Amino acid sequence: MFVHLRILTTILLILMGISANDIQSFTPPQLEEFYVGTYTDKDSEGIYRFALDQNGKIKSLGLVAREENPSFLAKTADGKFLLAVNENSDQKNSGGTVASFAIAEDSLEFLSRRSSGGDAPCHIAVNEQGQLLVSNYLSGTIALLKIEQDGNLKGPIDVSQHHGSGPDERQEGPHAHSAWFNGKENQIIGVDLGTDQLWLYDLKNPGDQLKLNHRGNITLPAGSGPRHLAIHPEQPWVYVINELNSTITRLEQTGNHDYHIRETVSTLPGEFEGENYCAEIRISSDGKFLYGSNRGHNSIVIYQVDPASGQLHLLTHQDTQGDWPRNFTLSPDEDFLLVANQNSNSIVSFKRNPGKGTLQYTDKVTVPSPVYLLF
Repeated sequence: MFVHLRILTTILLILMGISANDIQSFTPPQLEEFYVGTYTDKDSEGIYRFALDQNGKIKSLGLVAREENPSFLAKTADGKFLLAVNENSDQKNSGGTVASFAIAEDSLEFLSRRSSGGDAPCHIAVNEQGQLLVSNYLSGTIALLKIEQDGNLKGPIDVSQHHGSGPDERQEGPHAHSAWFNGKENQIIGVDLGTDQLWLYDLKNPGDQLKLNHRGNITLPAGSGPRHLAIHPEQPWVYVINELNSTITRLEQTGNHDYHIRETVSTLPGEFEGENYCAEIRISSDGKFLYGSNRGHNSIVIYQVDPASGQLHLLTHQDTQGDWPRNFTLSPDEDFLLVANQNSNSIVSFKRNPGKGTLQYTDKVTVPSPVYLLF
């Protein structure tokens, strides 16, 4: 049967005017697969898999794991395992959880589940050593876990409790929204929306027990509500996107734990007067362009990064063709930018101009309550 299909395909290609040499080199479209984390309070059942082709078209590959509120995903450095937070809150029963899966050819194989070290885990990061940072929004905690070589989770090994508040009604207490490995001497930056602070840590190993060692805090403008950050690939610049006042703050690292605020810029056009809450931030691998998402204005803001100073220069705002862009990501080759529009149940792809940083719409697909995209 397979031979017959090959013969038929060859005949069709010849009829289409494709030469024999072209037939020998003919290959199917290259596909980049990615996973979609969702909220499961409505129609979603968990984690979905999609594929992006070289023209920016998106194809659904179906549900790959039934999970409750897998709102943030991560992969191990070797690409063998996928991690997902379960953004749940249950203080009487240890709060949220984190799950690990083996990545199979067309599915995810569940391996283990552990406590996230708090309530409503909303972010996860993993380094090359298999150490995990999990941020718990409602409890204001950051937990340290470990993924073993077989993909099973260990921990929490340590949990750090944040303290403090801010002037906004959503800042009645600490709300850890993300934590990041800075890649320098085990440095970690925790981002807390509730306290308007960056929490600085490093990893210590006293008595063979890895610990989160708190080194200090950086206070951002009151009421800003920091959420996520992007680290410049070459220079000592860190860009923090602030959810509550729709801004991005640029900091410069001048020492191991010395950061200085250099500027804060708006993510919105001057004429916009509605409600808006920023969500995600990304920087291109060449460090030339920075992107941020606006929920309310429903746009991706695009900046050019000054190569000498790191200063941000506004280029434009791209309509996301949907409602409430919670997360977006760049494709592995950075030729495309994909947006998860949570409230309109859609993923939209845009062709990216690598020289100008601008975006052009290419495709849209439906998926229930998408909140995170992971290649």
